[in-house]
Amino acid sequence: MKRLHKGLLLGGLLTLSLGMNGCTDLDETLYSSINANAFYNNRQEILSGVLRPYTHANAWAAPTGQQGSWRMNELSADQLAWPQKGRHGYDDAQWIRLHGHSWVFTENNMWNPWSLLFTGVGFCNSTLGDFSRVDFARAGVSEQEKAAFIAELKVFRAYHYMRLMDMYGNIPIVTAVGTPLSPATAPRAEVFAFVEKELKENVDLLPNLSKSLIGRITKAAGYSMLAELYLNAEVWSGTARWDDCIAACDKIMRGETGGLNGTPALDADLLATYSNTNDNSKEILFQLVYDFQQTPTRCGWNSDFYHFQQRLIYGGDANGNNGVVVIPSAYDAFKDNDLRKSTWMLIGPQFQALNPTQPVLGTEEYRDKQLVFVKEIRRASEGKTSSTMVDGEENSGARFNKYRPGRQTEAKYWSNDWSLYRLTEIYFAKAEALMRKNGGAATAEAVQLINDCRKRAFSAADFTKEAYTPTTLTLNELLAERGREFIFEGKRRTDMIRFGAFTTTSWWDHQPSDPTKRLFPVPQRQLAANPNLKQNPGYPAQ
Repeated sequence: MKRLHKGLLLGGLLTLSLGMNGCTDLDETLYSSINANAFYNNRQEILSGVLRPYTHANAWAAPTGQQGSWRMNELSADQLAWPQKGRHGYDDAQWIRLHGHSWVFTENNMWNPWSLLFTGVGFCNSTLGDFSRVDFARAGVSEQEKAAFIAELKVFRAYHYMRLMDMYGNIPIVTAVGTPLSPATAPRAEVFAFVEKELKENVDLLPNLSKSLIGRITKAAGYSMLAELYLNAEVWSGTARWDDCIAACDKIMRGETGGLNGTPALDADLLATYSNTNDNSKEILFQLVYDFQQTPTRCGWNSDFYHFQQRLIYGGDANGNNGVVVIPSAYDAFKDNDLRKSTWMLIGPQFQALNPTQPVLGTEEYRDKQLVFVKEIRRASEGKTSSTMVDGEENSGARFNKYRPGRQTEAKYWSNDWSLYRLTEIYFAKAEALMRKNGGAATAEAVQLINDCRKRAFSAADFTKEAYTPTTLTLNELLAERGREFIFEGKRRTDMIRFGAFTTTSWWDHQPSDPTKRLFPVPQRQLAANPNLKQNPGYPAQ
């Protein structure tokens, strides 16, 4: 069943790669050469319309080589960076500007996420518009299933708007293709209310999560979105909604929204949630699905993370751009006995997976020498000690090792699904909401929720000393633990803003920035195309 649904979800990716540039403007009409009444003649054709936005999400929701929401949320925060490494990685200083919060509204880093996400909104709107003209009964689709399909599209559209609201704040709300042609900016609180309304009106029309619906918007995904929405409500709407966050979390934790493999439960193994067989995870609530054996598509994290010789480290077929690394202060935030440090990050001398006695050799500063990843970002080969975004070399920084593709000979090689929501996040959200309600102090239940997740990161002997207590689990410590637990998962900037740390704190090669940097600017290209848009404070109006 998984292979069938993965094939349906991924079948449009090749078409997407050819047609992406034709539908990026918010005010651009989306055209189709197929009349809705002529095409949606049966359930399979209707389902293909429902699934189309999923194939596009690969472009913005995961580190697959495009400037989507993942890059913006991680490379502007305090854990990951793309430093210049010798002759590689300067890239017109775009990654330096992201790390230093010195971006400008004319650059592609600001435009591309806006474009990608509103393109996804357009796909949802296009199918919903088509469905208003379809005779579902003639196509053999019941009223209940029709309602579920429409709810699925509306909830997925709300997810796009939540990501846009997170990054850009005040944005236009568009629910039909080409109408209006030049939509006006809506205040962030109004966007929040729209997202909340769409989720609440549709989430209970969705089916429960099950293995047959892997990768689809279900009740589990919808209530996860509500939990995130209410967790960030104070930032996004101006009003805290801690009780609503707790209620959404409880719905999932009680098993009322279904599970991928039975009732949702925390995965005991630190790698089970991310492995190439993670469709067997009990923890994942919503994921982007991949089956590299059945389709030509995989989650291409290698483009952002992998060294030029990384295929040898894993016994695979893909290298990368030697780009994103863990910054030294983030690596040091993990204790040495924290198993996440040695499991989710790659550091030290590298050997070939298929010939373990043979070292992997460098290609730049360490050409023909063993490649040894180090936590420092500095020109050690030249005897230099400065450490900034321009001081890296090819071995600088601990590396991504959370998702592992396996060897090319494995039956499920690189078929890892990319998790967007998992049960651990629900535990953390409820714990934080309980603490916020309690004046920032940890309750016994909050401590238990975080310890249930944290104990996987330590040996049984070590955990007796590493378990949190109501005294040690402060809000500052909760933010630090969120960083350790969700490293690489595209959530860090949002978390730092909620804790008031994004523009006020220093880390590695970053100093505090202006509070206006908690929002990205409306891109200049979009302002030029639509005179009814308003720029965010702190940025040029045109």
